[in-house]
Amino acid sequence: MPRQPAKAAPATSSAVQAESDRQPARKRLPFPTSESVQASKAAMPSPSRPVPRKKPAAKTVSRTAAPTAKAPAAAQVYPFETKDKALRKLWQPWQPGQPRDSRSTTGHPRPAVELQKFDPSAKPFSSDKGKQYDKDSVNQLAEALDGLQNIFYADRRFKLLVILQGMDAAGKDGTLRAVFGRMSPLGVRTVGWKAPTETEKAHDYLWRIHQQLPGAGEIVLFNRSQYEDVLVPVVNGWLTPEQQTQRYAQINDFERMLSETGTVIVKFMLHISKDEQRERLQQRLDDPCKHWKFDENDLKVRAQWDDYQQAYGQLLGATHTPWAPWTIVPADSKTHRNLMVATVLREVMGNLELKYPPGAPALDHIKVR
Repeated sequence: MPRQPAKAAPATSSAVQAESDRQPARKRLPFPTSESVQASKAAMPSPSRPVPRKKPAAKTVSRTAAPTAKAPAAAQVYPFETKDKALRKLWQPWQPGQPRDSRSTTGHPRPAVELQKFDPSAKPFSSDKGKQYDKDSVNQLAEALDGLQNIFYADRRFKLLVILQGMDAAGKDGTLRAVFGRMSPLGVRTVGWKAPTETEKAHDYLWRIHQQLPGAGEIVLFNRSQYEDVLVPVVNGWLTPEQQTQRYAQINDFERMLSETGTVIVKFMLHISKDEQRERLQQRLDDPCKHWKFDENDLKVRAQWDDYQQAYGQLLGATHTPWAPWTIVPADSKTHRNLMVATVLREVMGNLELKYPPGAPALDHIKVR
């Protein structure tokens, strides 16, 4: 931050100076909020009082010294802060509290989210005009997302990682088809995570995740994610409480590093009821064309329903950060699930202020013959 014009420093006692040295540095978000942007503007020197400059010394040309490049200014954008008051009113109740910087809560873990307080049959984003109207809205949003993805691919300032988590039959595959099916395969990629292979087990649990992350201008969709490594091992007792807490911190740091290097992380927890899951699993058994979707392990996991709900509540509380916040999506209704995911994603991408690269003047006079 630019300094104010130099003045004679007032005398300060060593005790006061020592106290100021002990003050912790203020944390900065990877994407500045509107408050931080205003604060930075307020701290800029007034145009009427320019910062005095010293008279430049005589120039000396060095053939070996490399020119000093000016560091680019940080993007003044925070994609998760909506200016749409109506959307904010709908969206905020479905986030697990206010996002918290995990670095400032060391030793004071955030309490687990009580998922039973979030009704999986709710339809907060639905209109009062019927199911078909909501389906048409999903189609319109999918078209809008296709247009945004086209600019996103050309812009190449960001990378986008969309994480879909949820119990078996929560609708992760259906969300991918309905919300992202219109996008060009050129800049969109889907990764479905299974149990780790022997090669993957030989590395740290984030090793395989890092290899599949998006590049500049790319959108990557995770069907399950790194959060499986704080679900399955926790439910089955393969981690100690200390190891569990350690993994939360590692994932938070991992995601913070990604966001600070241009990756926008949007996380959705597709929340369905136990009764709805039973119906969907039974449909897979009753229809031979859906047998390929069924795994006998699904029934074993279903028997651990309460343990998984508790594990989800813990991870939602521990990893809901400003740089990678969670949205809990009530998903008993497939149409509403798609509508909510598409609406939130359109808002986030719209907040990025995407733009096409500037045209090349040299091409203005070229005629194709």
